[in-house]
Amino acid sequence: MTTTAPARHASNRSSVAADRFEGADQPRRLGKTTLDDRLSLAGAAFGSASLVWVLYYQMLPFAGVLGFLVCWYLAFLGFYVLLTAMSHPVPLVLDRLAQAVIAGGAAVVGLALVFTILYTFVRGWRPLVHLNFYTKDMGGVQPSDSLKRGGVLHAIAGTGIELGIAVAVSLPLGVVAAIYMSEVGGRFAKIVRTVVEAMTALPDLIAGLFVYTTLILALGLQRSGLAAAVALSITMLPIIARSAELALRVVPGGLREAGVALGATQWRTVWQVVLPTAAPGLATALILAIARAAGETAPLLIANGDSQYLNLNPTSNPMNSLPLFVYKAFKSGDPGYIQRGFGAASLLLVLVLSAFVILRLIARNPSGRSR
Repeated sequence: MTTTAPARHASNRSSVAADRFEGADQPRRLGKTTLDDRLSLAGAAFGSASLVWVLYYQMLPFAGVLGFLVCWYLAFLGFYVLLTAMSHPVPLVLDRLAQAVIAGGAAVVGLALVFTILYTFVRGWRPLVHLNFYTKDMGGVQPSDSLKRGGVLHAIAGTGIELGIAVAVSLPLGVVAAIYMSEVGGRFAKIVRTVVEAMTALPDLIAGLFVYTTLILALGLQRSGLAAAVALSITMLPIIARSAELALRVVPGGLREAGVALGATQWRTVWQVVLPTAAPGLATALILAIARAAGETAPLLIANGDSQYLNLNPTSNPMNSLPLFVYKAFKSGDPGYIQRGFGAASLLLVLVLSAFVILRLIARNPSGRSR
């Protein structure tokens, strides 16, 4: 079969266009790393560490690990930029520099968190291995007594009761405020958002003073777990409201439109579509609020007070808590009591982490994937 002239011309034009396309500039993959990139990274790290060690410890009158690490990191960035610039263009050099800076910042935060947790557990593991630490209070126990006597049962119970009351008060109010700001809107919603943002920056000491002057002095309420729970709820409320609003705003608007299109009212759409979709974000908001309230000490000192005995009645007499126990332990200056304080701090870390895991599991679908 013979090919006509127009067909041959069209075939030639297509082949020429294909050749031109293959020879055209292709987008550079900045995230791709080669063996040269990895060797440059390793060489910059080793070379900068060697140079800084010689200058910092051998030639200059400097000392200290922190100063050495800071100087090493700055020298590493300079070495890495110079090595990368030898074989790559400027955009790729800037991209590698940004990656190194971001990775360095993340490493500093991660190492600080890991060091804090490990240091707390290393100093506080001895009380944790004694069963009486979880089943006894400090009634009749001296700070210098053996770790086999006394425990933090009263502080564990107080923390659980106070946080339970605070969550029961702040969670509904915070979610309702978030729904109003996100789903209803209007002029008054801006005022509510301004108040929530102002409360977020409110010092925790002010919350304790507010509860002390209004509930204790004006209304005659005792310094008790209930007063401390109200102070904690004041600190938790803006965190839940602001974080929940952000979680609700992430929900796609198409889901709301679909619910309304099917004949559901706005509130039914919010209840059955928006809130279930934003459940992981709402769980995160609750976790952040609990994590902050669980470590508060200043409001508890003002609104609650210290107690060495187990008290399960939040409306009568002072009720101890883990943060307050830690504060009193370190303030005592006794080595044995300080060790108990580290144990209580380690236990508090475990409880907060357990609450985080449980809430995240509750906010997941039965299939195991987050909404």
